[in-house]
Amino acid sequence: QLQLVESGGGLVQPGGSLRLSCAVSGFTLDYYAIGWFRQAPGKEREGVSCISSSGGRTNYADSVKGRFTISRDSAKNTVYLQMNSLKPEDTAVYYCAAEILYARCDVLSMRYWGKGTLVTVSS
Repeated sequence: QLQLVESGGGLVQPGGSLRLSCAVSGFTLDYYAIGWFRQAPGKEREGVSCISSSGGRTNYADSVKGRFTISRDSAKNTVYLQMNSLKPEDTAVYYCAAEILYARCDVLSMRYWGKGTLVTVSS
């Protein structure tokens, strides 16, 4: 059974940092691209960042470039999203998802989804 479980969300002040984790089971990272997505209240789900199955390719939404970093640990079968310099507009439920093809790492194409973790940026 393929599963993705997010953790690491919480309440943080503007300018602070959080590291989200996406633990996968039932498959290995070597065969799937993993993406992070987010959905703010009243808004559509949007892409944040993706990492290829090899870990050699990554991409980021313009809104998070220079602040967020995606990485993976194959031994732990876990993908991380390091979020720095957080802003109130980063408040959202963050989801990780898996798709075989890195080129299809987008909201409409991801094959498997986690249930999400809430990030709230507020003073």
